[in-house]
Amino acid sequence: MAFNLYSNYYDALYSDKDYIEEAAYIVKKLSNNGVSTGNILEFGCGTGIHGRLLGNSGYSVHGIDQSRQMIEIAKTSTSFTCQIGDIRTVELGKKFNGIISLFHVMSYQTENSDVNAVLSNANKHLDVGGTFIFDFWYLPAVLSQKPECRIKKMENGNASIIRFAQPEIHYNSNLVDVNYTILIKDLKTNESEEIFERHSMRYFTLPEISLFCEVNGFRIKQAEEFLSSQAPSEETWGICVVLEKV
Repeated sequence: MAFNLYSNYYDALYSDKDYIEEAAYIVKKLSNNGVSTGNILEFGCGTGIHGRLLGNSGYSVHGIDQSRQMIEIAKTSTSFTCQIGDIRTVELGKKFNGIISLFHVMSYQTENSDVNAVLSNANKHLDVGGTFIFDFWYLPAVLSQKPECRIKKMENGNASIIRFAQPEIHYNSNLVDVNYTILIKDLKTNESEEIFERHSMRYFTLPEISLFCEVNGFRIKQAEEFLSSQAPSEETWGICVVLEKV
C-alpha cells in the first residue's frame, strides 16, 4: 500500500509544501459554494495537516485514510478527527456539508471501478446540492510535459532523507508508475535505511471526469488549475474540480 513504508518521513519530505495556502484555497472554494461552516469529510487525509487547518477555520473535519501508519501519526483535535478506512467503501452513517480529497488522492484510483466507487460513496455522504472538491493529474499536461526523474533532499534535525523518483508512463492505461527509492540516515547513530515504493497514478481529462460525475449523481460546477484558479491548459499539471450533488 502506498505510503505505508515511508509514512514516518512523509511530513519531513513535504515540509516545504504550503499547506496554509492550500487550506485557504479550499476554504474559499467551500465558502463560495455555500459551505462556510459545518461538517467536512476528507477522503485521504494523510497525516491530517489539511484537516487540522480547516478545523482552525471553523469547520469540523473527519478524515479517512487507508494507511494505518498515517492515521497513527495524525494529530487530532476537537475540530479534526480521523480513522482508518477505504474511501471507496467506508460508511459513516451521516451526511456532511462538504467532502474534500486533496493531493491527487483521486489519481490513486487507477481503475474505473475505483473512481466510480469513490464518487458513489461521496454521493451517499452528501445531501442534494452538497459539494465535493478534489484535484487530480491532468492528461494534457502529463503528455505535454512528461514526468521527470527527480531527486529531493531534506533534513529534519534527526535524519537526512534523499528521495529518488523514477517515473514510468503507461500510455495505453493513462497511468504513471512513480518508483520511489528513499535513503534515510539517522544523524545521531549514522545508521541507514533504504525504502522502495511504487505509486501508480492515473491522469484524467475533464470529459472523463464529467462522465464519471454523470454516472454517479454529480455535475462539475467549476474546473481550474489548483491554487492559481487559472483555466486548465497543457501547462496545468494539477486540476481542481468543484462538484455538486444533483
